Amino acid sequence: MKGFAKYKKQYFVPSEAKMSWTTKDSIEKPPIWCSVDLRDGNQALIIPMSLEEKLEFFKLLCDVGFKEIEVGFPAASETEYEFCRTIIEQGLIPDDVTIQVLTQSREHIIAKTFEAIRGAKHAVVHLYNSTSVAQREQVFKKSKEDIVKIAVFGAELCKKYKEKAEGKITFEYSPESFTGTEPEFAAEICNEVLKIWNPTPDDKVIINLPVTVSHSMPHVYANQVEYMDRHLINRENVTISLHPHNDRGCAIADSELGLLAGGDRIEGTLFGNGERTGNVDIVTLALNMYSQGIDPGLDFSNLPAITEVYEKVTRMRVYERQPYSGQLVFAAFSGSHQDAIAKGMKFREGTDLPWTVPYLPIDPTDIGRIYEADVIRINSQSGKGGIGYIMETQFNLNLPPKMREAFGYHIKSISDHEHRELQPREVHDIFMNDFVNISTKVTVAKSTFTQGADGNINADIVISYLGRETEIHTVGNGRLDCVSNAIKSVIDQKYTFETYTQHALEGTTTARAASYVSIVWNGKAYWGCGIDSDIGTSSVKALLSAVNRMLA
Repeated sequence: MKGFAKYKKQYFVPSEAKMSWTTKDSIEKPPIWCSVDLRDGNQALIIPMSLEEKLEFFKLLCDVGFKEIEVGFPAASETEYEFCRTIIEQGLIPDDVTIQVLTQSREHIIAKTFEAIRGAKHAVVHLYNSTSVAQREQVFKKSKEDIVKIAVFGAELCKKYKEKAEGKITFEYSPESFTGTEPEFAAEICNEVLKIWNPTPDDKVIINLPVTVSHSMPHVYANQVEYMDRHLINRENVTISLHPHNDRGCAIADSELGLLAGGDRIEGTLFGNGERTGNVDIVTLALNMYSQGIDPGLDFSNLPAITEVYEKVTRMRVYERQPYSGQLVFAAFSGSHQDAIAKGMKFREGTDLPWTVPYLPIDPTDIGRIYEADVIRINSQSGKGGIGYIMETQFNLNLPPKMREAFGYHIKSISDHEHRELQPREVHDIFMNDFVNISTKVTVAKSTFTQGADGNINADIVISYLGRETEIHTVGNGRLDCVSNAIKSVIDQKYTFETYTQHALEGTTTARAASYVSIVWNGKAYWGCGIDSDIGTSSVKALLSAVNRMLA
């Protein structure tokens, strides 16, 4: 591919990268979560949210369990300022929720920011300025010393305004474009800010390390975070926050490795909305922890409802294959996958075993998904396991294994010819139409049975075949055998029995019965099902269904 030579690495590997984070194999506890949906996410929307939509989204974020929510850049627009004032003045901020506001290092912006949060019980004032080589050289045309002066100027102003502010104010500083900044310089500028703010155990400072643009593989970012973890002054009173973007598709990995490397906090959005390829998806990140037995501290137990609100207020769409939240992420079309899932579900029935069902990293019902609707999907790639699972769990029809296979091929053929997915109700209707109580050519018009002295059954049976009735006297070892003998004598085709099973269709004493019969003629098996309130009648109907399918 032409043009590759114009690109070069824009990141810096710490000179003393010790990579001690590599000795850890998992995250042991959830980070502090901060949603930036209402600012970082909102600014990336084609149509930014209205005041009413932001209020609805804010309530959703509170319900999910976020304790820190960035509500906007109050000096950037009137809507953002009004939103901040509205949630404060109308008392819409829960007592345990801290709002966060963004500001640049300019006095009129800082003044507007503190004006916007007046009356808030607890707010984070988030100061930032760009520090990368590209920004210094191309945008600001300033030296490192000049960039440090910008940060120091903002930090001193924030401290000044905090002294007059109401409520508890926490400071946050971001060396924006951190991943394109020399680690030594990033530590230097952050430490200059920390000297001014002088954090204490009761008044900690947040240092945010954003992947403003993703330049490297995740382990490089983890090394950068670890470097900062080792070189920030007053580290015990500093909360290291991570803010990964997804330009290289690595935001989740950046976040997870960054937490191993010393990160304490994550800033991200629901479903990863944000500039360009987006922010880190907090839903995925949190549920990754959940799948490892860690309570993430956020409630995604009704993820479909959360998705619905998100799509409504943002006018964005959650991709069908988005981890955990996409409509198809638990769907199994493959026959072998469906069979493994069905067997895995059967294996853990009535137990409290840890969740290890094949192909399903978590139990879909934990996040509000439905097995029958979300897990087993039927198309031309499906197999007997999945189709049988649908028939059993949704319609209480427990087809024998070999019938599942035959019916599975029947369904796959229909789906293949129609080139579409079949819904469970359609699968059931096909079964009822093509396999159950079939009486197209042969029926039993009348029958009487008596017990013989030898233990056999004597029967007088009237068989209707192609509209013509024939009365047959026959003997068999049971009613079904008698009927079969009578049918054979009329149609003159000597099939053999292969399978007969039955079960109650509903769980009551007045239940109907479902019977399944397979017969073999000329080396081929034909299946039929009979459903009736009388189990004997259901078995006869199953035989007739198999015979009629054979004759067809």
